[in-house]
Amino acid sequence: MAFMRTHGIAAAAAAMSTMKFCRECNNILYPKEEKDRRLLLFACRNCEHQSKCVYRNEVAHAAGERTQVLQDVASDPTLPRTKTVRCGACGHGEAVFFQATARGEEGMTLFFVCCNLTCAHRWRE
Repeated sequence: MAFMRTHGIAAAAAAMSTMKFCRECNNILYPKEEKDRRLLLFACRNCEHQSKCVYRNEVAHAAGERTQVLQDVASDPTLPRTKTVRCGACGHGEAVFFQATARGEEGMTLFFVCCNLTCAHRWRE
């Protein structure tokens, strides 16, 4: 059993450090840096074949995704709750609160999220 676990880890490590070969002439591809374009490539020393070595994955967040995170905090049992405030949208008497930095402002801001799951109104003090 230990041999299988060790062998599986070794196989995964070997897969990460395998040599790459040129599609055109089957020679070994070597890392090559193009500083002016800020690229790291695999390049063949025999022919002109090149392929990207590092890929960039940019994740763009939509405004709706960030809003959903704030709506979900109302059901988070680890956040503190207060019954001393009233929601300006629905009048519910319980809210979750937390501190965070607001965009473009210095210091911390106290944020409230209504615990009425059909409302989830957000405000700050």
